Amino acid sequence: AGKCGACGPGYPSPLEAMKGSVPTGPREQLLYLPCIYRNTGIGIPDFLATVDVDPKSPQYCQVIHRLPMPHVGDELHHSGWNACSSCHGDPGKSRRFLILPSLVSSRVYVVDVATDPRAPRLHKVVEAEELARKANAAFPHTSHCLGSGEILISCLGDPDGNGKGTFILLDGETFEVKGNWEKGGKIPNLGYDFWYQPRHNVLLSTEWGVPKVLAQGFDPKDVEKGHYGRHINVWDWREQRLVQELDLGAGSIPLEIRFLHDPSAAQGFVGCALSGDIRRFYRNPEGKWEAEKVIEVPSKKVQGWLLPEMPGLITDILISLDDRFLYFSNWLHGDVRQYDISDPKNPKLVGQVFLGGSISKGGAVTVVEDRELRDQPEPCVIQGKRIPGGPQMLQLSLDGRRLYVTTSLFSAWDRQFYPGLLKEGSVLLQVDVDTARGGLAVNPKFLLDFGKEPGGPCLAHEVRYPGGDCTSDIWL
Repeated sequence: AGKCGACGPGYPSPLEAMKGSVPTGPREQLLYLPCIYRNTGIGIPDFLATVDVDPKSPQYCQVIHRLPMPHVGDELHHSGWNACSSCHGDPGKSRRFLILPSLVSSRVYVVDVATDPRAPRLHKVVEAEELARKANAAFPHTSHCLGSGEILISCLGDPDGNGKGTFILLDGETFEVKGNWEKGGKIPNLGYDFWYQPRHNVLLSTEWGVPKVLAQGFDPKDVEKGHYGRHINVWDWREQRLVQELDLGAGSIPLEIRFLHDPSAAQGFVGCALSGDIRRFYRNPEGKWEAEKVIEVPSKKVQGWLLPEMPGLITDILISLDDRFLYFSNWLHGDVRQYDISDPKNPKLVGQVFLGGSISKGGAVTVVEDRELRDQPEPCVIQGKRIPGGPQMLQLSLDGRRLYVTTSLFSAWDRQFYPGLLKEGSVLLQVDVDTARGGLAVNPKFLLDFGKEPGGPCLAHEVRYPGGDCTSDIWL
């Protein structure tokens, strides 16, 4: 990636990234995954796992390196890069560092993955005190690199654990906190994920919940109290000010948000976790932003569970680099879905596979009414192991042929909904994708069981590739 003469990191366009440097498309050889010990009862630091996914390697589907953090209890979560395809036009920039925000401790770790990609090393620790002092911010979540070379990180709250949809800006060379990205005015009550698109002068952010509330686990009463999100927040990119709030309804909880990769497209999708729907957002002819429901996952009436109705709980979504397919995970129901979005207003379901979840046969839950399935799905068993938890974080290979899936959401919620995860550890699975007609199939030869870690079972979360991927790179 990036070896094109006077170019910077990544690729000049999403389609070039999909093609890569060989006719059959790029093949990822390494993955980086944050692995979490918080709430497992094991008092050791979280670590960054390096996984070999080269089928020709003798270490295929194995953790080949572990980089422990200096502290215990961080709750590593999502990650980003110091530079990506947004800096492709700058030969002075390179994708050298992985940015690892800690959702609970509020530290930000900067990891050198360029010196030895197979054995990353810690470069710098940005302490929570610096986020608090310079930006009155805490609970950092999503990290994106900017075309300027700076790093933008969304936060969930303030240092006291109250909700606050603020952003911090890191210097791309020193990684010091420069302050808040937003330039004053109103700030959303809640924060979570974001995506920006300078061609349309917009940044869109979403809302999870109040940090000190969600950290205790999920209580439906907290939704009624307004402790969980319901808006897509629209920011003026140049002025760095909040200009519009799209209300998606009480109890929607919009989480992951993705623009189409084509930088000229003024539309994309957001997954609403609790309401179980996918909204298409778009800019209307008057220049305002709107959102409409285009996919709905019906709740199932159940017995033997927390509530009489179980939502799918859409926790992650992504879009293939050619903007043809949308993927999302239903963490509670247990399925991953693939939709053809050639017509973004009318997505068509073309692939579905069950990878665990709460409604599979032989579990504690009985489904008494289901608008989608005739029978409860069979348990997902790979290489003799019944998969614990449900499909959660997704990452697609650049060529669109392999979907990687992990099963942990957030340790406090794992403990509540899938207590077995904390004892067994999460897994990394691979799903084969039919990119011609659509279709998903579990790869029975691929299982990475994080229950067998030397330090004890852990919770693996988000997947990144050294050369960039479908959810970290933004094209300008």
